[in-house]
Amino acid sequence: MPIPLLEFTPTTQNQRVDGYEVAGEDTPTIYRLANATSDADIDAIIWAAYRQIFSEHLILEKYRQPFLESQLRNRAINVRDFIRGLGKSDVYRDEVAETNSNYRLVDISFKRFLGRATYGKDEQISWSIVIATKGLHGFIDAIVDSEEYRQNFGDDIVPFQRRRFKDRPFNLVNPRYSDYWRGRLIEQYLGGRSFYQVVRSGQAVQRGVRQAIPANFLSMAASVTPGGAEYQRSSDRARNIASSIKIPDTSRESTTPPPTVKPAQVALPYRYIPGNKTT
Repeated sequence: MPIPLLEFTPTTQNQRVDGYEVAGEDTPTIYRLANATSDADIDAIIWAAYRQIFSEHLILEKYRQPFLESQLRNRAINVRDFIRGLGKSDVYRDEVAETNSNYRLVDISFKRFLGRATYGKDEQISWSIVIATKGLHGFIDAIVDSEEYRQNFGDDIVPFQRRRFKDRPFNLVNPRYSDYWRGRLIEQYLGGRSFYQVVRSGQAVQRGVRQAIPANFLSMAASVTPGGAEYQRSSDRARNIASSIKIPDTSRESTTPPPTVKPAQVALPYRYIPGNKTT
């Protein structure tokens, strides 16, 4: 029995609000198969799909899908099936799916296939269960066959970022730049072993290895930082107390004149020498 999609609450996003903006450079270009009348139009649709799904603005030859391109040129498949094929390709699996956790895979896939970000962590958790139960291909089918995809893109429109008026475009986000991928690289560098399996002897070396774990470093950094709001309240309280303290005036005026010092007669040396005696 398949697990139903968990419920989540949508959040307010630009794509859910009607806009009255004047068309400009942020207005997305719509590539529609029904408007294609030449081979150049078909090429533009294919390259737009590559840019949106693969996030490659300079498509490498090894990333191209000649079989899917041929079917689309011959109108054997529509744009929606072409997008589905790109999502199920080995390129998408190797470059996006294998380099991210399921939560981030859901967010990136929604940005590329549905043209919007996920509605927070709840939606990511909900759709990550679909990945765990149906795999990558079943996850791509669920997105492309969803009612949201059909309403916004139909069968012959290449997905695009809906109402991009904040931040950079979705398809410029590097899927590898995340803590999950950095952890994978560290694991590969260690030969598949964990941090605690690297060194079995030498207490000092093991301690150094444990300190290199990102999670331990963050916890250590958090332990030495001030206590947040409590620190701010204590600092403000100290400033208020210091500003309210009045320093007493210790200066006073003297009514008696200062004493005068009279020079005293000093016996100069060599007074016994004739001619040096004073009269």
